[in-house]
Amino acid sequence: MPRLHVNIDHVATVRQARRGVSPDPVAAAVLCELAGANGITIHLREDRRHIQDRDLRLLREIVRGVLNLEMALTDEMIGIALETRPDAVCIVPEKRQELTTEGGLDAAAHEKRLAAELPRLAEAGIATSVFVDPLPEPIEACARAGAQFVELHTGRYANAGGAEREAELQRLETAARYAHELGLRVNAGHGLDYDNVQPVAALPFVEELNIGHAIVARAVLVGLDAAVREMQDRILAAEPAEG
Repeated sequence: MPRLHVNIDHVATVRQARRGVSPDPVAAAVLCELAGANGITIHLREDRRHIQDRDLRLLREIVRGVLNLEMALTDEMIGIALETRPDAVCIVPEKRQELTTEGGLDAAAHEKRLAAELPRLAEAGIATSVFVDPLPEPIEACARAGAQFVELHTGRYANAGGAEREAELQRLETAARYAHELGLRVNAGHGLDYDNVQPVAALPFVEELNIGHAIVARAVLVGLDAAVREMQDRILAAEPAEG
């Protein structure tokens, strides 16, 4: 079954609404790990709308599982990653006006830059991933650029229903198998919740699910410990597909 990495960006979003100190995403990370999360994911955005540099530094000190840093492909963020040494980075597209990441990186358009920067990160002991739509072209570009992982964007699957959702799930499975054939390891995330996570958790070759908003939203009602444990239970109960 895939490992659960909890994205705590929205804990920081609540804090930044008042520019205060509470709720502290660092404390949230501790609770998530105690509840069984295998890793913690954060997105340090260029505009610092939620996660702050201070959060990254403290999380690097206290996270015992995997600390995964989502970030844009910029000089600033590459420098921050090389300085703080998260366990993993995921290169994502970023637009200032978006509410959340809207799609995968155009890896083919950024292939030259990826090929230059991914080895630098890997040499520093940081696992490298690129967030892509479940399509052949960006997956092929990531393989050529030397990425270790791709993270498949599950947003279209999460937003679809009925036959369309089944088609999107098949697209994800096809992409996961193709990435594996090219020597890439596979993660997935975006828009996954308690109702739609199990089919994705059952996909072949998917090693990690990054889930944030659904868990933080559930935690408002039942607490973070219960919300993480419930999501972990859903993932563990998924029926695995044949590899």
